Amino acid sequence: MQHISGVGARIIAGAALGLASPAIAGGTTAGTRIDNQATASYDGPGGTVTVPSNTVSLTVDELLDVTVVSADPGDVQAIPGSADRVLTFTVTNTGNGDEAFGLASAGTLGGDDFDPAVTAIVLDSNGNGAYDAGVDTVYVAGGNDPLLAPDASVTVFLLSTIPGGAGDGHRGRAQLSAEASTGSGAPGASFAGQGQGGGNAIVGATGADADASGFYAVSAATVGFVKSATVADPFGGTSAVPGSVITYSLVATVSGTGTLGNLAIADAIPAGSSYRPGTLTLQGAALTDAADGDAGELASGAIAVRLGNVAGGQVRTVTFQVQVD
Repeated sequence: MQHISGVGARIIAGAALGLASPAIAGGTTAGTRIDNQATASYDGPGGTVTVPSNTVSLTVDELLDVTVVSADPGDVQAIPGSADRVLTFTVTNTGNGDEAFGLASAGTLGGDDFDPAVTAIVLDSNGNGAYDAGVDTVYVAGGNDPLLAPDASVTVFLLSTIPGGAGDGHRGRAQLSAEASTGSGAPGASFAGQGQGGGNAIVGATGADADASGFYAVSAATVGFVKSATVADPFGGTSAVPGSVITYSLVATVSGTGTLGNLAIADAIPAGSSYRPGTLTLQGAALTDAADGDAGELASGAIAVRLGNVAGGQVRTVTFQVQVD
């Protein structure tokens, strides 16, 4: 080793990274070697003399961090008793090394009106952000824990069944959690020699585990159905005698925040009366009696009117007339 002597000695410190490191959320990539060497110089008889120090090498430890966030824009709508209702989450490795993450779910939580029954955790195999039954991979704890590079994310779906007794407007919460496979704990906790590249693994600010919740909102609908009749007799009164005209009114009132699909009304022409052709109406508009392109018809001695999908808060009224024989 060369010794320093003479007047005007100068010490200059210098550092160099052994490997280039990408800019990632967790900082320098785990396993990166940082080499540091200093120099000292002085004025010698023949000019400046430079003396290098020994090189100090350090390996960057792995920082264990993860985030879980809901990827749904709002509550996921569901109806009582429905199965495979999907909540969507994004799990991101915010540490600085490649890390696998174990996943878990819970549907029995506070702060809601009912408990969804979580039936599966599913990994977004094709990366399109949408649940594809039969394509995306069902998660098996310890069997296919997602392995994520630093800053990499995976979309994860929770599938749940909504209890049949859930009421209209009720909300149910389900939760997805992710934990670093290397370990978790209080920030700063260390797992010796278990980091990427042979260094230690250090628990980051998230505790190396995280969770997020999503909500199902029940959107249900019911129908109230009322039939009434008015009578006009041939003498200007309201008696039901032969020749009297009876106008039937059928009112379907849909309640709730959901929608009833393919709602339809049927009513047989009463015995002892005859249908008056051309009197069938929906919302006051005439319908033809034939089975054609409109919503109503007379067939096999009964009127039938197809109302389609009717949302809560809407009313549909059908009328028709018969004459007492």
